[in-house]
Amino acid sequence: MPEWLIERGIGETRAVRLKDGEIVEARVQLDGIVPAGSVLAARLIDVGANGRNAVAADEQDREYLLPRTPSGVTEGAALNIEVTREAIPGGETWKRPLARATDDPGGSPPPLDGELLPFPAPHDRLGAAGWGDLLDEVRSGIIRFGGGELRVSPTPAMTLIDVDGNLPAEALAMAGAEAAARAILRHCIGGSVGIDLPTVSGKAQRQAIGEAVDAILPQPFERTAVNGFGFMQIVRPRTRASFFELAADR
Repeated sequence: MPEWLIERGIGETRAVRLKDGEIVEARVQLDGIVPAGSVLAARLIDVGANGRNAVAADEQDREYLLPRTPSGVTEGAALNIEVTREAIPGGETWKRPLARATDDPGGSPPPLDGELLPFPAPHDRLGAAGWGDLLDEVRSGIIRFGGGELRVSPTPAMTLIDVDGNLPAEALAMAGAEAAARAILRHCIGGSVGIDLPTVSGKAQRQAIGEAVDAILPQPFERTAVNGFGFMQIVRPRTRASFFELAADR
């Protein structure tokens, strides 16, 4: 069974999920960032307009955007909110974390089920699992796979993944799509993701590429079919910053 290794370091908590000794999913929780899934006592400080984009503040005066204004809650009233997207570090510091009104009692999300590692430790198990390679990928934006490479570029609108290599077009498109799906999971990439593949003319081949992505990425997510220009768009829940966004912020 895959397992999480969790290390509470200086200023952040690092976690990796392993499968066959390889990192298939990783997360970093920065100290001071309220985790997604947390339920907080708050007050409504702005009701927004037309039932949208209200603003609530918690007991530490941290502000959260509520895309839907809670019904029957007036400005200044107390309410509980659940954090649905953490604060995203980087160039758009004006963006508030997202939340929704809830009747649930306050509390933190359940911790990851895994092994808590000592820090500092005599043996770097995260490093042995490939943590350094993962950081090299996010710092360079380049992820290599057999016969090609991905170039990952986070933008304010979406994360773009370009596939390039020396395999025949159909083989490269399939291998690149599979590598991109693994990278999305491995680097905690959420929101809108665009994958630019080599052009594949056959409808059956394009459908097979989409099915290969479906087999790798866990639900929930939505995707388009691969179009005639080799482009596929994937939309996943975005609850926290991706590793590429964290690297850009540093």
